Amino acid sequence: MKVSENGRYLLQGDGSPFFYLGDTAWRLLYKLDRAETDHYLEDRAAKGFNVIQMVVLDTRFGPNQDGEHAFHDHDVTWPNEKFFAHLDYVVERCAELGMWTGMFLNWGYVVTGMVMDGWEEVEPLVNLDNAHAFGKFLGERYGEKPVIWVVGGDDVPWGKEAVFAEQVRGIKDGDGGRGLVTYHPRGSGERGFDPTNHSSTWFHDEDWLDFNMLQSGHAFGSRNYEMIAHDWNLTPPKPVLDAEPSYENMPHNLNDGQHRMDDSDVRLGAYWALFAGACGHVYGCNDIFQFWAPGGEQPTFGARIPWRTALQFSGTFQMRFAKQLFESRPFVDRIPDDSLVTAVDPEERKGHVCATRAADGGWAFVYSTRGFSFTVDMEKLSGEAVRAAWFDPRSGTSEAIGEFAAEGEREFVPPRIGHGYDWVLVLDDVARGFALP
Repeated sequence: MKVSENGRYLLQGDGSPFFYLGDTAWRLLYKLDRAETDHYLEDRAAKGFNVIQMVVLDTRFGPNQDGEHAFHDHDVTWPNEKFFAHLDYVVERCAELGMWTGMFLNWGYVVTGMVMDGWEEVEPLVNLDNAHAFGKFLGERYGEKPVIWVVGGDDVPWGKEAVFAEQVRGIKDGDGGRGLVTYHPRGSGERGFDPTNHSSTWFHDEDWLDFNMLQSGHAFGSRNYEMIAHDWNLTPPKPVLDAEPSYENMPHNLNDGQHRMDDSDVRLGAYWALFAGACGHVYGCNDIFQFWAPGGEQPTFGARIPWRTALQFSGTFQMRFAKQLFESRPFVDRIPDDSLVTAVDPEERKGHVCATRAADGGWAFVYSTRGFSFTVDMEKLSGEAVRAAWFDPRSGTSEAIGEFAAEGEREFVPPRIGHGYDWVLVLDDVARGFALP
């Protein structure tokens, strides 16, 4: 995998666009046996996911289902071959199913010693003396596999930037620099831009950071489009995505007893981020990331649905429709452009209407959060005639509206208004001959 020439998106080795559609499977290596692993991975592949994000070293939830810890005596220079034989299996299964492994080396506390956003201090297991060896071991073992490397792990650096950088140097010495590298920051309950939730805050100018991750966190209406826009506007340009947005069935601010996110919240986070310029998106589910099952360990954040059942939540099906929408158009040269929308229904200002388009105006998408009407500057589209259609993010289906002159302004009224009724207006230069998404 590599970064596109314009620095905005990801490409596969053959140069074709790669839409990063990830799923958070944080505790996969510790909570599932091989049969359960197969069930989970086959389900994710069937639903269109192409990156599985998992954590290698998480001492809080070890050992794995075979009773094996990742390292002997928690010494990251002394790997346990039996544990890594299972990770070999997982990486191979992902590859066989056409998916990449988003390999998080560890949760942040393993490096920083800070657990739960600094509420508790523990002895760091990774330091300047062993970080390189840890990274090199993984780089050598998985360097030729479809792996994306992720350091950080839900945390700010806490002054340990040099340790994370040393991990990366080890990875690159191990894999010969083949794999893309990024950093996963912490999240918070903030509803808008917060610099601590961005990899770019500490590492944007580092040569080893190939693309940025941010975490908009688990709160209703988190304005992740502001966060994506911040990173989009940085120099040099680098791809960016929301690697941990609101999870399906997660209570607001991780507080059990609060209202829980549903599929409409999951869609909102995805489309807001993508229309602001994200190179893909990551889905999460409260019950899936921890693979909760009745009779198991005490659930985190009030998980209450067996993970096998949660695999069939509505939101998990609908993420592939966002991927389908963008893959229906040549999106590597696309730009966010909210100026395409010149006016919105007064009620819609309570939400967010956003737009993205081809740089040359050959196509454009407009996202209406609650289905209220809006007005579009048709002159931003190329050609003489524009075909318009409504794309339904709930079903992944499209319905043509008609053809209109590419001039002046035109109001569009979505098919239905209300919470949970979001829509994408698809506008195409007729001469381009695009099929409906």
